[in-house]
Amino acid sequence: MFERFTEKAVNAVSESQKLAAELQSPEVCPEHLLLALVREAKGVSLKLFRMYGITGDNMNTEVAKYARRTSKKLENIPFSHSYKDLLKHTLDLASRSGNSNILFEHLFLTVITEKDSNIQTILEHFNFDIYNARDILTKLVQKKIKKLEHPEAEDDEDKNTVTESIYEGEALTDVFDRAVSKLSAAGYEILGTEQIMASILESAPSNLLTTINNSGINAGNFEEKLASIKSRKSEYEGKKIIFTPNAFLMMNQALQTSKELGSSVITPEHIVLSILKNKKGLAYEIIKSLGVNEEKLSEDILKPIEKQMNETLLIMKLAKEESRRIGRNIVGTEMFLLGIIAEGTSIAFQVLSELEITMKDARQVVENLVGYGNEYFDKEIVFTKRAKRVLEKAWISAKKANKDKIEASDLLLAITDEPDSLAMKVLDTLGVDAVEIRHGLLRLDKQEK
Repeated sequence: MFERFTEKAVNAVSESQKLAAELQSPEVCPEHLLLALVREAKGVSLKLFRMYGITGDNMNTEVAKYARRTSKKLENIPFSHSYKDLLKHTLDLASRSGNSNILFEHLFLTVITEKDSNIQTILEHFNFDIYNARDILTKLVQKKIKKLEHPEAEDDEDKNTVTESIYEGEALTDVFDRAVSKLSAAGYEILGTEQIMASILESAPSNLLTTINNSGINAGNFEEKLASIKSRKSEYEGKKIIFTPNAFLMMNQALQTSKELGSSVITPEHIVLSILKNKKGLAYEIIKSLGVNEEKLSEDILKPIEKQMNETLLIMKLAKEESRRIGRNIVGTEMFLLGIIAEGTSIAFQVLSELEITMKDARQVVENLVGYGNEYFDKEIVFTKRAKRVLEKAWISAKKANKDKIEASDLLLAITDEPDSLAMKVLDTLGVDAVEIRHGLLRLDKQEK
């Protein structure tokens, strides 16, 4: 039954089971689900409860008045018949609305209209207006039905591969020279994550090296752990190439990380971050065995990068915030566009401003195109394939211009090269075309120089 439930809806059901155990109930009842909905509520649902002064604590007090209790200690508390019926009604409600997903709001709607329980009596205690809430939730569910899938989610697979460009630039020259020497000394022919990480640890003193050393990793203990490993099995989970498969994945991730952080070159920082994120290969296994706090190490490496706050890094952060604002965990090209506008100082912003593109208008068009999501605030933000392609084009543009950083103008120019992107659909709706944008970027760029 629960395969159609969104993560947030499943969490509410799971929470109701825990609450039944806390209240020593022999069954999980609809009243427990009502309490769970209050505790798990976010966004509009949370506002509805707050409107009537409902909190987890005062709802717990009311539910406890009606909850049956047992002196027996139950391991697996069963659902009551009324709870099972409620779940079936929720499925029916979603099906009637043409929605293949069971949302948190579907559960909310079904619970407040439930008549075969004490729920209505409990809600009356708080003067909760069931009819008003039902109208609000119904509209919200209908809005979500239209656009649960991101329109750019159907893009063709992007062929993001490691190319010779990753070796360019002084940042990695010494790293790879040392790594290749270590490879020869070890008698191997294929470069792995362990040689790359060991080489980084032997680099000249830097902020990155200090950060890594402070976490408990140094050249000595890394090499000691590496010497005790008798097999490179962790490096081979696929086809043999110039890199081991995991080193290949790691370098691809480093490439993507460099783009998202607004850099046109890969640095050792990007490599270490990708090792920690991929969680594969000998380098990661050694880091893990040293008892390093991986999350803190990642944060410490990112702090000095984020302090610089270049245009594209700020735009990426703002794009993610715009995505979360409408309850989504997906960033498409339309969010890049909103990020450029929100940044508010770049040449790209000036061009859009001259073309009378405002945040208010752009947001409205974006919301109409993609709708609202399921408010997964705790999920990792991911990029659509088209957004990654735009970022790739911006990265190439910056490299061709010998820039150290990807600029907002590179990003906006790349967007104009994707006529079917959502960002261009937004701009088209607002009466702006690619030619106007390119002309504006070229003119302002010449003025800057």
